[in-house]
Amino acid sequence: MAQLEAKDLAQAVVDRMADCQDARFRQVMTSLVKHAHAFAQDVQLTPDEWMTAIQFLTATGKMCDEKRQEFILLSDTLGISMLVVAIAQARGAAAHKARSGEDVPTEATVQGPFYWEGAPELELGADIGAGSPGEPCYYHGRVTDLAGQPIARCAVDVWSGDGEGVYDMQKGEDVGMVLRARFYTDAEGNYRFWSIKPTFYPVPDDGPVGVMLRRMGRHPNRPGHMHMMLHAPGHERLTTHIFVANSPYIDSDAVFGVRNSLIVDFASHVAGTAPDGKVMDKPFHSAHYDFKLVPAA
Repeated sequence: MAQLEAKDLAQAVVDRMADCQDARFRQVMTSLVKHAHAFAQDVQLTPDEWMTAIQFLTATGKMCDEKRQEFILLSDTLGISMLVVAIAQARGAAAHKARSGEDVPTEATVQGPFYWEGAPELELGADIGAGSPGEPCYYHGRVTDLAGQPIARCAVDVWSGDGEGVYDMQKGEDVGMVLRARFYTDAEGNYRFWSIKPTFYPVPDDGPVGVMLRRMGRHPNRPGHMHMMLHAPGHERLTTHIFVANSPYIDSDAVFGVRNSLIVDFASHVAGTAPDGKVMDKPFHSAHYDFKLVPAA
């Protein structure tokens, strides 16, 4: 067998995929191999550095469990999650606009590591923030298609950390689901619920990703936001946030997820009657945001 020179190794790996039957897999792996080899050449990677990288990835995997996904956190903090989201939405929006000429949908952003499937289904207007640290906040708005027609029975999954920036998944096995729920829009596409006004918080930084961020000289913080996931028959699923305007770190989100169109002014109110008629005995906030969903291809 002829000895391969370092410059020929990437192509040798690619050539050995000649019998791969999955064209897309072959395309992705070909690009991955070529870029990975080019990276190693570019930085003149040493064996010790490569072993450190392997140990880092091993430690990242060991940190994962059913409630914590360190690899999602790694992807998020390297900006890759947001890049993939942006590519997917740009492709879908461009395809739809080419067909219809209508406006593009509400912008998507990262799902993050704290999504928990199976949140309780609650009636519109329910309060998911009762008993949790934080200032009460009323969320409301409308879900429509790109032509402005209401989408009834659209599932709206919501979740956030509490007023101290801590998610239920971080509080131990006995806590269960807190500050998360699923609502369905009414016949006019309206949604409404009570929770708390989210605050900024650090992503989990007690694992390998935290070590990486500190080595990079970066902070681990995210601005205050409410996660929203919307899905309805005949429409593409939308995973996004609404961000609290003027929240600390709004300009330096650790996972690069902020989009200007998703920043919302949370109105402050004195004690009294809320927009939904609920009488509040203490000050509260309200946040209004309308969502536009793109039709499924």
